[in-house]
Amino acid sequence: MSVTDQAFVTLATDDVYCQGALVLGQSLRNHTTSRKLAVLITPEVSSGMRSVLRSVFDEVTEVDALDSADSVRLALLQRPELGVTFTKLHCWTLTHYSKCVFMDADTLVLCNVDELFDREEFSAAPDSGWPDCFNSGVFVFRPSLKTYNLLLQFAAEHGSFDGGDQGLLNSFFSNWATADIGKHLPFIYNLSSSAVYSYVPAFNHFGRDTKVVHFLGATKPWNYKYNLQTKRVMQDGTTSGSFHQLSFLALWWNIYSASILPLLEKFQKMEESESEEWKHTFSGVEITLKKVDPSVANSLQMPVLPEQASEAHPTACSSEELTFKAWLYSSNLYTKLNNVDLAFISLSLTDLPSNMLLILHFRKPLS
Repeated sequence: MSVTDQAFVTLATDDVYCQGALVLGQSLRNHTTSRKLAVLITPEVSSGMRSVLRSVFDEVTEVDALDSADSVRLALLQRPELGVTFTKLHCWTLTHYSKCVFMDADTLVLCNVDELFDREEFSAAPDSGWPDCFNSGVFVFRPSLKTYNLLLQFAAEHGSFDGGDQGLLNSFFSNWATADIGKHLPFIYNLSSSAVYSYVPAFNHFGRDTKVVHFLGATKPWNYKYNLQTKRVMQDGTTSGSFHQLSFLALWWNIYSASILPLLEKFQKMEESESEEWKHTFSGVEITLKKVDPSVANSLQMPVLPEQASEAHPTACSSEELTFKAWLYSSNLYTKLNNVDLAFISLSLTDLPSNMLLILHFRKPLS
């Protein structure tokens, strides 16, 4: 049964991160979540990518980008791009939901995790780098404009100790480490591939129970190369990953190639078929179909071309050709046909939508 007042929420600040958001959303779908899926996007996300997102997510919401602009602290992380993660704060404005689970676009769900909604704000898993801090890649929260405004005020007054959203949120929810162990999500809900001395034996013991994997670091799954035939992630000198990470990367790419790539190809073809302009050439005549608003098309007047050196030769026309000529001349698209036999133009007018404007450009046919 669908729960309509709760949602998984993610953020995509550009078309590149949309690929991660799409895989995350599809992984939640694959594991039959009963909750809504929502994605926050910035104005940088293209219209085509928005269409693809709407095929996976129930809600696509544009928000303004928020950037910490804290170059000094971000330099400590060697991740200058993370200032824009302040945009994540907009998730508290989704007040039509009673409770949400935020998940970074570089996370991947390995099983149904709807039980996360049994937790309260602010529930999160410890960060592998400093376990007394939580990792802000996965957390449970309650949308609230009051909380949103308090976060903005806190950011303006105190900033973030790491320049990104994680430092800000840890300072704001400062009692997470000590107040309520029930708000500590097990590490398997936000498993990072960060390797410390105890990681491999612990992974061998607990890793089979992993529910959410988080691809932390500058190199994301979409930065790797993937062989569609062998279904293997390929490494080169610019990427690296542990054996365990490679297995998760393969899962990510399996979803991308099986579900997301076909969507992207489908919408690309749709965009091409609905684009502003097409060009076709028939027997030396270049025909351009240009998409215009019907009201604009009705008011357009095609300029009369100057007289050509030689006039069009009269030819016997079939009824279909006469229909074409009649339509052409009665549609405010007057032009001279110079040395062109319309019988060679294969074009069905019934295939033209009402908001298509036909323009003919002429080139002398090759002798």
